Amino acid sequence: MELPEQRRKRKRMVRSYLQAKQYLSLRRPIFLCFSFFIFFLFVLSDRFRPGSFRPVLNTSSTTLSLLSSTASNSILQPFAAHGKESQPSFPVQDRILFPDHVLLIAPNRFRQDDQLECVYHNQFNGSGDDILEGKEKNKHLDFAVRPVLSTDDYDEFRSVVRCPLPPLSFSTAIDLRRRGSYNSTAGTNGTASPWDKVVYEAVIDGDTAVVFVKGLKLRPHKITDPTWLRCYFELGILDRDENHSVSVLSTEAVTAAQEVVRCLLPRTIRNNPHGIRVTVGYNTSHPRAPVHVTLPSVATIHSSKSNPVQSNPKKHELCVCTMLWNQAPAIREWIMYHSWLGVERWFIYDNNSDDGIEDVVRDLDWQNYNVSRQSWPWIKTQEAGFSHCALKAKDECNWVGFFDVDEFFYFPRAFRHHGGDFSVPGENSLRKLVSNFSNSATVAEIRTDCRSFGPSGLSSHPSQGVTVGYTCRLQSPERHKSIVRTELLDVTLLNVVHHFRLREGYRHVNVPEGIAVINHYKYQVWETFRAKFFRRVATYVVDWQEDQNKGSKDRAPGLGTEAVEPSDWRLRFCEVWDTGLKDFVLGYFVDPVTRLLPWEKKSRTSAQ
Repeated sequence: MELPEQRRKRKRMVRSYLQAKQYLSLRRPIFLCFSFFIFFLFVLSDRFRPGSFRPVLNTSSTTLSLLSSTASNSILQPFAAHGKESQPSFPVQDRILFPDHVLLIAPNRFRQDDQLECVYHNQFNGSGDDILEGKEKNKHLDFAVRPVLSTDDYDEFRSVVRCPLPPLSFSTAIDLRRRGSYNSTAGTNGTASPWDKVVYEAVIDGDTAVVFVKGLKLRPHKITDPTWLRCYFELGILDRDENHSVSVLSTEAVTAAQEVVRCLLPRTIRNNPHGIRVTVGYNTSHPRAPVHVTLPSVATIHSSKSNPVQSNPKKHELCVCTMLWNQAPAIREWIMYHSWLGVERWFIYDNNSDDGIEDVVRDLDWQNYNVSRQSWPWIKTQEAGFSHCALKAKDECNWVGFFDVDEFFYFPRAFRHHGGDFSVPGENSLRKLVSNFSNSATVAEIRTDCRSFGPSGLSSHPSQGVTVGYTCRLQSPERHKSIVRTELLDVTLLNVVHHFRLREGYRHVNVPEGIAVINHYKYQVWETFRAKFFRRVATYVVDWQEDQNKGSKDRAPGLGTEAVEPSDWRLRFCEVWDTGLKDFVLGYFVDPVTRLLPWEKKSRTSAQ
């Protein structure tokens, strides 16, 4: 039997327990809320580490957010999967969505042995829904992996990586990892900007920034009023951290034409314009300005001191710039022949080739042809690329020619007259031609007519090269190509591929056909010509598949819009048999021992 004293003690214990339980039940929600708040602060602190955008100037939030919308600069944070220890992923600075791939820009250079994979993140991950947009969600497939299409050095600071388009239900927030590392990445920042509306490149030119942009829809071949545009400069993008704020400055545009906008550099960054993001926006006070303020940007500017011109202050008299896609087999003949004519420096703008052009350029440069290759991943931007090249070549060259790898200068008169010694007639003819105008007070451009050659009865590519293989052409010239003095170009850098707009007070001259012409091997054998159906590099020239401008000289007459070989293709475009350049090349360039032309000889890389 329980004693009264024991009964009283038990009641006190029960009452104490009930009071404690009630206390805990009341405090538990507070405790859970406090814990969640601490966790939330932790996530935020991780979220806004060095890769974040932290504006501090009195600039509109709309402008700032758009400026950094594609520039996550996030350090990707991998996690261990399948029980394996995670390995570091590669940072991705920017992403651009093209029609057939996604371009990633990485703030580092890759080694040849870096085998990379593209990591795609399920855009519905964490939704909790079993059915999304009519597709059954695979709850176990949080990310997918694909091999990269290609990698390339873009400049001395960055690389580009091309990834396949994301699978269905996966976002364009694509990350990079080393192949087989068994790790995924965060993928929470930096979805890809659409290619048709983005600032993609910027170059410093004196006290101005020249910015290349898609999406402004400026009139082709025309100068536009620049007063409704502005440039925005984001400082500290490459070295920002938790204690380093990001500032944005803006200046008005001074010129605008096609895809090129020029703005003054802000005074505060002129002495050290390094690693600065730049974009183009609209002057909201201008009546023509649309509602949105700025365009997404992947463009950064760097001090020209980081890429100094050669120590020799003497400029090359004659340089050549071209843009190409998958023309590696053709450039040996083109460069070797024109170097003999006096070209001293070559700028090759490679528009996403995948035919081993890097090895060909490396071999030519090893043979002292002074060739450099510029990766230019921006599709259908030939005019903008030529403007970019004009800026790049200005400090190195007096004259720069802009023509294609299927175009060859021919000097009928000079090639027929021997100098009386053992030299080949006509050597350095092209350099002598431009030198004759170097002291002119008004001439800034030399134009030469093009003669278009056809397949000349051939059904396969001529083994000795186009100068020997194609000998039948149209009677009348088609178009022309130009050699310009870059310091005398209009500040807009406006060009239509064939020629540039010149500064006021300067003029062009036309070379008489008896002095020089260009053999344009335009309509080659069908196997070679067909590739042009699938790839045109010029901005304002439509692809042949598109049902537009069927009468344009940029199309093959009578071919239509389908890449189907006509039955008489090898006999077309043949009105005049012209063997002048063929006879000259075979007469003076064949090696007397091997009977090979210079471009037929095995390269250093192929011989290894």
